[in-house]
Order: sequence, then structure tokens, then C-alpha cells
Amino acid sequence: MTGQEVRVRFAPSPTGALHIGGAHTALFNWLWAKRTGGKFILRIEDTDRERSTKEYEETILDGLRWLGLHWDEGPDIGGPFGPYRQSERSHLYEKYAKELMDKGLAYEEEGAILYRVPTGVRVEFEDAVYGLISVMSENASVNKDGSVKDIVIIKSDGSPTYNYAVVVDDHCMGINWVIRGEDHVINTPKQILLYRALGWEPPKFAHLPMILGKDKKKLSKRHGATSVFEYHSLGYVPEGVFNFLALLGWSPGDDKEVFNRHEAAKLFDISRVTKRAAVFDIDKLNHINQEHLKLMDPFELLNLVKPIWAEMGLNPSKLDDSYLCKAINLLTSRAKTTRELAEYTDYFIDFERVIDRYDGSDISEEQKNRISPFFEEMLNCNPWTGTAMETLARSWGESNGVSLKEIAMPLRFALSGRKVSPGVFDIAEILGPEECRKRLAHYGLVKPC
Repeated sequence: MTGQEVRVRFAPSPTGALHIGGAHTALFNWLWAKRTGGKFILRIEDTDRERSTKEYEETILDGLRWLGLHWDEGPDIGGPFGPYRQSERSHLYEKYAKELMDKGLAYEEEGAILYRVPTGVRVEFEDAVYGLISVMSENASVNKDGSVKDIVIIKSDGSPTYNYAVVVDDHCMGINWVIRGEDHVINTPKQILLYRALGWEPPKFAHLPMILGKDKKKLSKRHGATSVFEYHSLGYVPEGVFNFLALLGWSPGDDKEVFNRHEAAKLFDISRVTKRAAVFDIDKLNHINQEHLKLMDPFELLNLVKPIWAEMGLNPSKLDDSYLCKAINLLTSRAKTTRELAEYTDYFIDFERVIDRYDGSDISEEQKNRISPFFEEMLNCNPWTGTAMETLARSWGESNGVSLKEIAMPLRFALSGRKVSPGVFDIAEILGPEECRKRLAHYGLVKPC
């Protein structure tokens, strides 16, 4: 885009972890900065002295980094418009509050400073999502009885209020696009009045749709995890969560649902953001995440699964990485998260997990006698491939009056301990003939070595 460089910001309060709504807002700001070749600024709004903590700030920063939302200026890396924490910018709030008082536009009362809201002034702004919004100044800030309510800008304890500090910070940091949740639409006329009072040009505004649960109620813990790191610990990958959040209120068109950060930034347009509330559908998140698992480099995916195996008490270090990658690849079409991937592949790591799940008591001696000859033959299959073993099973079954199911189910239980699994002959191919013999022998389906 030509003209003035786009400068957007994400300004979280460090009073809790990075929640889904905040991550969604940050992501749309990041996309617009990348789409326009602009700058994405991180500012910490820590004027709530009692609830703000350094630990929460670090958690928020870690959550943004995990999603790949790297900022161009911020509290940790600095920049030309710092400092980037509100707690370090009090001199600016004092300076402009005094300026408003000197102009007669603000006054002191009980230790606080209030901006005197004018009447009869039309406040209009063109929202990039909602279109033209127009409010008379006397309706921008009202008491419960409908009377005009002057806006507190500096509280009696000396700290700035949100609506005042955000105006000072956005102007002084050169923010010319404010992209935030639609719950802030009500604040915008108040802020525009303060911009005008200070003689400043307001930025452009875009308010994002609310995120609701499938029950159409505001997103909360009853709909599942609400912080970004909860999804991280549940086994979702950042690419999947990024992709899913980008689809909440926007779409790239052409029914395209799966994309990476680079593709999203290239296609993103703030004018395509919908006014309708976005629905947080966990089934869709699972689908999107699964698609990204399939797209990942197998060894990169393996590095995400290994720590989860360790949590489960499994020791994959004794096994070759190429073997483990084959096991993971076999399950990516079934697992929706890395945690599921780890759980579904435990039998590739340790036969003890199979023994814990399945005791073999459902296989009668008569059954063993009928199918054991096949397994002995299968263990000598050459080439040792799932396709060759399945072909052998079908031909042997036809010759001996045994159905494929009679062969496959006992084999599936003996190798995986599970009733449902990927193709059992594909499992056998990865495990190899020696491990297959060991497991089949344990259940008396072949002779031990």
C-alpha cells in the first residue's frame, strides 16, 4: 500500500494469561501490519497496579511468540516511541492532563482530573468493519439517569484511566490504525472527544466481531480452554491455532480453510472482516489442527511428540528416529493433536502398553489353531510390506476358509492392544518381523523364537 506506513498495536493488560480473545485481536493486528508492510507494536497496559504482574507479562509475551506473532517494537526490544509500558509513561499523562486543564477543558475534583464532555457535538467515525458510526457528544458518556457524565482522565491515586491513557499512547506512538474487539465500540466516541480536545487526528478504527461458544454465548471456560497456553499443553500446534483464529470473523475466500502465516498475511484484508459474531467451534479447530499435523515435517513433529511420550512414562530414546517418524506418519490421519498422536502410538514404543490393555483371553484354542499357520507364514513374508502381507492374508484365507476379519482382529489386538487402529498390516510392517513374532508368541499365536 502507498502513503503513510500502517502502525498497529496490541495492548494487553498483564493481569492474566493470553486468552483466546486477546490472541485473536493480536493476530488481526499482526496480519494487517504484514499485509500493508507496516509495523506491529506491543504495548503493556499495566496501570492496574494491584493485579498487574511481571509473570503475567512474560506469559503473554510467550503466548504471542508461540503463535508466531513477533512484534517490531515493544517492552523487551524497545523502539523509537518507548517506553512501552504504561507504568513508565506517567509523565506523558500528567503533561497532557495539565494541557487540558490550562485550556479549560478539564478540571480537578477530589484529587481526580476530569475532562468536561461538551454537548451538541456530533462524533462520527468510519469503522472499517461496521461502517459509519455517529453519536452526539452528550450521549458518548452518560450517567445512569441519562445526564452527561464527565470523563475521568486521571484518578485520585494519580493513575490514568483507560480511555485517556490509550489516546495519549496511541497518538505518541504514531498508531494510525486501532484494531480491537467490538466491545470497545462504546469507548471510541469518548476517545475521539479526547483526541479533538488535544488537537490530534484520531486513528482509523476497526472493531472485530465477538467470539461466541457454539451455544452462542460469550466464550468462557465452559466452552473449553480459554488461554493460548492451555491449547499448547493440550497438543495443538501454533500453526493450527493461528489458522483457526484467523478464520474467526474473516476468510480468504474461495472456500480456502487451511493456510500458513505467510499465505494469510498475503490474503488478509480488513474490509473482509465480518460483522457477525464468530463461533468458536472446537471441532473445526481439531480439523484445522489435524491438517497442519499432516503438513509438518515428520522430524519436527516427532520433536513435539517425544516430550509427551516422556510424560506418559515411555522411553523412545532407545528407538531410531526414522522408525518413530514412520509410526507417527501412520497416525497423523487419525490424531487431531500431538497429545492424541502420542497416545495412539504408545504400542510402537513399548509392548508393555499392549499387555496392559489386552490379555488375549478372548482367543480360544480352536481359533489359535485355525489362524496360527497363517501368522507363521506371514512372518516369512518377502517383501516385508503391509501390501504384501494383506495380499497373503486374503489368498491364504480363501484357501483355508478363514475370513480376513478372523485374521486381522487377533493380529490388531496382539500388535496394538486396540480394537481400532490404522491398517494392521501397516503396523506390522513398521514393527518388523522380530517384534511381530515376539508379540504374537506372547498371545500363543505363533511359536516363540
